[in-house]
Amino acid sequence: MGCGRVGSTLAHRLESRGHSVAVIDSDPDAFRRLGPSFAGMTVTGLGFDRDVQRRAGIERAGAFAAVSSGDNSNIISARVAREQFGIDTVVARIYDPGRAEVYERLGVPTVATVTWAADQVLRKLLPAGHSSVVFTDPSGKVRADQVFVPEVWVGHTVGALEAATGGRVASVTRYGGAELPDAEMVLQDGDVLHLYSRINDSETVFSTLVEGPRQEDA
Repeated sequence: MGCGRVGSTLAHRLESRGHSVAVIDSDPDAFRRLGPSFAGMTVTGLGFDRDVQRRAGIERAGAFAAVSSGDNSNIISARVAREQFGIDTVVARIYDPGRAEVYERLGVPTVATVTWAADQVLRKLLPAGHSSVVFTDPSGKVRADQVFVPEVWVGHTVGALEAATGGRVASVTRYGGAELPDAEMVLQDGDVLHLYSRINDSETVFSTLVEGPRQEDA
């Protein structure tokens, strides 16, 4: 639901991966964003209306995404898809971070647009070595951080970093592409790590990360 920039882009990407797609929007002119190459269905109407969802084929759908510009419309339509039509995989785009947390607790996965965008900009503004928590284990024992590789670790291996910090590098993003590293992978300037660590040990992990290798390991 929603044929703005996000909705039209999402529709094309899903279609390019072999999925059949139906797009709902209250404004018929919005479908122009899809262009002539779009082979899916377009349905004019309110996305939270059950009859409109039926016309779009919700009863045959494998998933539902609500990405209009209205928080209320998105969450209501997502709940209709899940609660009225039994669609297990739903996601709602939400601008208000406070609302996003509430809806997550109600079992509706959300994308908090403002929070996500601010976080992406923040990661590009802050210096290497800064980390952002991207996952915390519900038991409170393990966390995952996205970390820019500090200059002191450039030229050293993933294995050396793991041995020194006690953390585990799950992936390395380099030039925009993610890789699953082995212990011998040499870190380069600009690399971004997904680093897992025990929450109780995280202070030591990140202080070691910033300080760099011990002299005898350098």
